[in-house]
Amino acid sequence: MKLRRTVLSVPGHIQKMHDKALNSDADAVMLDLEDSVPFDSKTDARSRIIQSLLSRNWTEKTVLFRMNSLDTPFGYRDILEVIEAAGHVIDAVVIPKINAPDDVHFVSRMLDGIELSKRWNRRIGIEASIETATGLEHVSEIAASSSRIHTLVFGVADYSASIGARLISLSGHGEKESEIYPGHRWHFAMSRIVMAAKARNLQAIDAPYGNFRDPEGLTRSAAMACALGYDGKWVIHPDQINVVNLAFTPSKEDIDRAGRVLTAHKEAVSKGLGAVAVDGRMVDQASVRLAEQLWENATRLGLV
Repeated sequence: MKLRRTVLSVPGHIQKMHDKALNSDADAVMLDLEDSVPFDSKTDARSRIIQSLLSRNWTEKTVLFRMNSLDTPFGYRDILEVIEAAGHVIDAVVIPKINAPDDVHFVSRMLDGIELSKRWNRRIGIEASIETATGLEHVSEIAASSSRIHTLVFGVADYSASIGARLISLSGHGEKESEIYPGHRWHFAMSRIVMAAKARNLQAIDAPYGNFRDPEGLTRSAAMACALGYDGKWVIHPDQINVVNLAFTPSKEDIDRAGRVLTAHKEAVSKGLGAVAVDGRMVDQASVRLAEQLWENATRLGLV
């Protein structure tokens, strides 16, 4: 599966932004039909997304589109119209506000029918957005509900609303958290999601950071998500891309450290040893697995 360090969210009804996203350094582009699109522009946004997908070369990007949730009159039409017209270009559908496996089953069965009708050989994936208390309670079942699922995504703003958490910033997307809570306010929810994802070999993607004029806050937010095991983060402005890409890219120091661990392990195996010391620190099988994962990511990014 392709890396998704950065997922740039783009309003579906503003077509000029589609070109900017296509030419950006984001790993993935999500053409959005949900929160960023006004109620009276939903239908027009579908047409604009279809036009963009069919008239441009998207092969260098992971292409996602976010449908409206299934408790709206738009969700099922989003799947039918966008996927039937341009599904051969789309890597995955982002389903917002998933509460139970049934939501995934519904979308997956619709995709089954469209793919059979179109006789496509490739399967369209699903990205499940966990944004409610109910969704988090059922996150393990959701993660296991379909082989189409590529990714679990944390939606912090809607999750905050679903549990009645205090609004402390204009966007509700992760700013000013340290002012009201002596720690990481979303540590449990984020750790729960990443556990469910990794137990099933899925990627985990963090919510966007709302203040796109605060690179320091974004850096802290991305670093914390990376430390918890997340693979990437949504971004809502092109200026956020490089900051987030850097946070989720192994540094030269990280790569060198992993290389030393793997070399020491190889030598230990050749001598019939188990754990071995590197720079005065014990290296065991758990350390080796961490080094292998980092080395694999660095290789996929062309860094080694």
